[in-house]
Amino acid sequence: MARTLVGLIADTHGLLRPEAVAALAGAAHIVHAGDIGSRTGEPRDVLDALARIAPLTVVRGNNDRAGWAASIPQTADIEFEAVRIHVLHILGELAIDPAAAGVNVVVSGHSHKPYVETRGGVLFVNPGSAGPRRFKLPVSVAHLWVEDGRSDIELVTLLQ
Repeated sequence: MARTLVGLIADTHGLLRPEAVAALAGAAHIVHAGDIGSRTGEPRDVLDALARIAPLTVVRGNNDRAGWAASIPQTADIEFEAVRIHVLHILGELAIDPAAAGVNVVVSGHSHKPYVETRGGVLFVNPGSAGPRRFKLPVSVAHLWVEDGRSDIELVTLLQ
């Protein structure tokens, strides 16, 4: 099996920065962990630009409330290279026991804070916010490398 890059992005809030596009170039797949658009604005530009890079898995965030968001799921489950990934926006709303469910990686957004932790053999990742800067946190995305049932994560700071 080949090493596969899954690009992780969250909290764009209607803004897809050129730095984020460049950081995600070469990904085999992109996961957007919610808050895609603004509260009222459609995220079409964000999703279209990401789809030009790679196939997408997208979940709805707490700010994705307008009519366009109705068809976007709250959670998603995908698998690459025998690595099972569960995606949701707010980690505190995790409704499964990921280890018991055979999940290897949980991807979330919401806090805007880049975060990586392994708990009970499960990798928890928040790529941070790639959209408008908030809370004096860096603007970031993440690279999830998967191969033969193993995963490695790299947080990518776009703006300090």
